[in-house]
Amino acid sequence: MSATPLAASPAEAAAPALAPREWETLRHIAAGRTYLQTARHMGLSTHTVDAYLRRIRAKLNITNTAELTRAAISLGL
Repeated sequence: MSATPLAASPAEAAAPALAPREWETLRHIAAGRTYLQTARHMGLSTHTVDAYLRRIRAKLNITNTAELTRAAISLGL
């Protein structure tokens, strides 16, 4: 009998290309936190948060923070 793979969450199924830290960063930004607040909470520099967000935007084909927040909400974050 083979093991059944665990089902992905709806958010992960919709955008499987995001790394775990990118998901975490997206959650913080969607919650209204600034880059600095996100960086402090995650133990990162603001430059790293910016890099994560640039990668997320590229992967989701999003150009601004408003669209990013809207996408995060629609993904259930």
